[in-house]
Amino acid sequence: MKTLVIIIHPDLENSVINKRWIEELNKYPDQYTLHNLYSLYPDEKIDIKAEQQLVENHDKIIFQFPLYWFNCPPLFKKWLDEVVISGWAYGRESSYKLANKKIALSISAGINKEDYSTDGRYKYTLEQLTAPFEITFDYIKADYKPLFAFYGAEHDLSTEKVEKNTKEYISFLEAL
Repeated sequence: MKTLVIIIHPDLENSVINKRWIEELNKYPDQYTLHNLYSLYPDEKIDIKAEQQLVENHDKIIFQFPLYWFNCPPLFKKWLDEVVISGWAYGRESSYKLANKKIALSISAGINKEDYSTDGRYKYTLEQLTAPFEITFDYIKADYKPLFAFYGAEHDLSTEKVEKNTKEYISFLEAL
């Protein structure tokens, strides 16, 4: 079964990392379903039933996005609030539609990795900053996996670094 990659980038046209990841993923149409929320929902009116059906049809789900102000883009939060709802994903009467599905985050971060540490400039790791996602996915009984990241998008976008990271991204996805 294909891996669903939900792309949540509000300015993909000006992206380097996310755009390169997508270019690479497009080489494997039999392995990945690419689903770009900002292009599908420019008005941010999410088709909840369609999103739920898409998620139900995949066993592995990746949320790919840039880190904005130490958080996700707003459409990702809206998607979680509207799609991952009681009765469908959790709750007394729920069939837990995301239970046991492998879920991971793929994040492009502008800041260098050493700044995302308890001793670094921002005092928190990327894993700590994304803990609410882990808690959310654990709550709905999904199989949350460690995140994948590109660090330093604002500082080092050398072709060599981008290409190395892109290969690592594909390996990460294959290993899920």
